[in-house]
Amino acid sequence: MQTLHVDLAERSYPIFIGTGLTARADLLAAHIAGRQVAIVTNETVAPLYLSRLETTLSAFSTTSIVLPDGEAFKNWETLQLIFDELLKARHDRGTTVIALGGGVIGDMAGFAAACYQRGVNFIQIPTTLLSQVDSSVGGKTGINHPLGKNMVGAFYQPQAVLIDIESLNTLPARELSAGLAEVIKYGLICDEPFLGWLEDNMSALRGLDPAALSIAIERSCAAKARVVGADERESGVRATLNLGHTFGHAIETHQGYGVWLHGEAVAAGTVMALDMSCRLGWIGANERDRAVRLFLAAGLPVVPPLDMTPEHFLEHMAVDKKVLDGRLRLVLLRAIGEAVVTSDFPREILNATLSADYAARLNQL
Repeated sequence: MQTLHVDLAERSYPIFIGTGLTARADLLAAHIAGRQVAIVTNETVAPLYLSRLETTLSAFSTTSIVLPDGEAFKNWETLQLIFDELLKARHDRGTTVIALGGGVIGDMAGFAAACYQRGVNFIQIPTTLLSQVDSSVGGKTGINHPLGKNMVGAFYQPQAVLIDIESLNTLPARELSAGLAEVIKYGLICDEPFLGWLEDNMSALRGLDPAALSIAIERSCAAKARVVGADERESGVRATLNLGHTFGHAIETHQGYGVWLHGEAVAAGTVMALDMSCRLGWIGANERDRAVRLFLAAGLPVVPPLDMTPEHFLEHMAVDKKVLDGRLRLVLLRAIGEAVVTSDFPREILNATLSADYAARLNQL
């Protein structure tokens, strides 16, 4: 087992990475505040891992809350189901909410924990690669709004993150690829040597090699922990973690939540961010295409939806959380391994990126 730490003074917490960790009652008990525990999971994960976790937590009074699965259910109505069950079981301020699932479950359970009786204890047990390397770390919680993704939520840090690599053995290949989009992101924004490692080990990662997965998860979590420790509430450097997300969130919102997986939209959105960085002269075409090839090797889309026009993108991007004083800010690359947040770009460059023929460019790779 590896242990990392997110350093946030009195809100600091550990990230445990290993195999068989959901059976480690000692790890969990150390971060459970009282005697009551509420496990929030979904209909897909529950048959696989819920009974195991309930056995691990047999010393506690446990309520299990099983939600419908999918990004389409990341909304107020589903959030209310969590509060309903907490209140029916008379959970008090000493309760601990445990998120057992992917990013949707982690975001919703965390938001519920932030709100229930004005804040209760919270633990993350992410079961998808995307949630393990990204959404479970850093305290971003929330739900979607029909007009924009993740527009309603709170910063609320967990007491611990428990990453059991064994849960990836039941993850569909498409979901695994979606998680790899966020892994690749870390190499692009702050760890160029990691890109080389990913190029050499992509087949092992897609083949669920435990050693390769452990390295990729540890390196990704370490990068995110450093950024979150420096900027918890995204007032500066943390925004660079959103490389490709402004374009990607526009894709998710326009297509309908859940039609494109988050990681798939991030991959296509990152290709657009790379295109724009290249048009600005910050990175070369070879660097842009290197990243595109890596996304392709991970089994990810690199072409935005053909039915989306520049006007569609601009409409959705105007609601992005990085918009400040009416100005659109984007995460772009000054160089591979050096991301920046900027609103200083010519509008014609953005329009060219939104109008580019990404499908035709694939033939040149």
